[in-house]
Amino acid sequence: MGSTAVDDATMTRPPFKVLVVGGSYGGLSAALNLQDICSGRAARCGPDARKAALDGTSAAHDGPQFAVDITVVDERDGFYHLIGSPLAFADESYAEKCWVKYEDVPALQQSPNNIRILRGSVQSIDQERKVAKVLGSESGPEPTELKYDYLIAAAGLRRAFPVVPQSLLRKQFLFEAGDHIQAATANRHGVAVVGGGAVGIEMAAELKLVCPDLKVTLIHSRDKLLSAEPLPDEVKDRSLELVHEAGIEVLMSHRVDGTEEFVDNGHKAYKVYFTNGHTLVADSVIMAISRSVPSTTFLPSEVLNEEGYVMIQPSLHFPSETPNSDDHLAIGDLVKWSGIKRCGGAMHMGYLAANNIHMRMKQAVSGTEPTYLELDEIPPMIGLAVGKKAVAYWPTNGVTSGEDVNKLFFGDDLGFDICWNHLRLGGYDVIKA
Repeated sequence: MGSTAVDDATMTRPPFKVLVVGGSYGGLSAALNLQDICSGRAARCGPDARKAALDGTSAAHDGPQFAVDITVVDERDGFYHLIGSPLAFADESYAEKCWVKYEDVPALQQSPNNIRILRGSVQSIDQERKVAKVLGSESGPEPTELKYDYLIAAAGLRRAFPVVPQSLLRKQFLFEAGDHIQAATANRHGVAVVGGGAVGIEMAAELKLVCPDLKVTLIHSRDKLLSAEPLPDEVKDRSLELVHEAGIEVLMSHRVDGTEEFVDNGHKAYKVYFTNGHTLVADSVIMAISRSVPSTTFLPSEVLNEEGYVMIQPSLHFPSETPNSDDHLAIGDLVKWSGIKRCGGAMHMGYLAANNIHMRMKQAVSGTEPTYLELDEIPPMIGLAVGKKAVAYWPTNGVTSGEDVNKLFFGDDLGFDICWNHLRLGGYDVIKA
């Protein structure tokens, strides 16, 4: 059955205005899935659209169509594949691939062409008036007010370099990545990667994969890798085995006390000091340890916990005791929810948020009481690329590892094509081979 109008009011009322704060996995998922549903297509990240894609058919959304204007506010000028950072800062050709300017993302240019990208940042919102103050990158020093009917907070976490690039423009990012790669691959004393979490492991492994002759040392302060994650020891032990198999030297239980820059035969080098008295010399030191901070300073304090994460209901809405809570949703890494932060979870939340906003639109037009989709509790799970191999853990499947696991979870490009295809960024009917 195709989509239908609720009544004549559907077609005559002004477009609903939706503000999405953040243009990464969750934000683009919410915007594109909402565009699909409101224009009569099956949501691209939903089961009907996936089945139709496999069958080579098309699928419609069995619900009313609505006119909608969607504004996505993001500080960057393009979609950046965050989980590809370890490879982007090891391989310049991959860096070219993993940042796509919004104007070059086909899905954002397709009919009904009602998604607008505004480069800038949201300074604050008035939850009661449903007004956001937005500081655009090209609109001068003073923020402007933007009215909305529904808001989705998807701004993610503030992460330090090299977990994410500090550049906000693709052109600057390519210079940033190139400078980092040149410094890291000098190949005299090698490179030291500090931090045995997922980013540190993948950063060390990608450097070694791209530059097999480069000496790479992974340094971790604890006796287990991935020590901050609520994962079984079997996952952590297998990760260490894969790191060794990749040819990476590992220093466990070594806490960095400081670094000292010096000149070695005319070249910059670093001496790393450890609290146990040991030292290490390296051409480059990559600090893959940082405490990520939620990008939520623009939100009212009433919706945040003490760490700055958004406290959401299972429907992804703001706390029910706050004004217009059913018109404000939060998704992705900035929410307080169970599970390890993953791009797959963010994209799934975007799909749920799109459906729930569509239900609010239907209620606004016809008075139909919404039945919201709800987010299930998420158990700890992980997929970790370690060079040519990967280790994965799902509670139902246990621990698996190997080259086939890497292919399944990351393909040939640390998951870029997998995410691109899942979001159908090449176009609703275009799936990369």
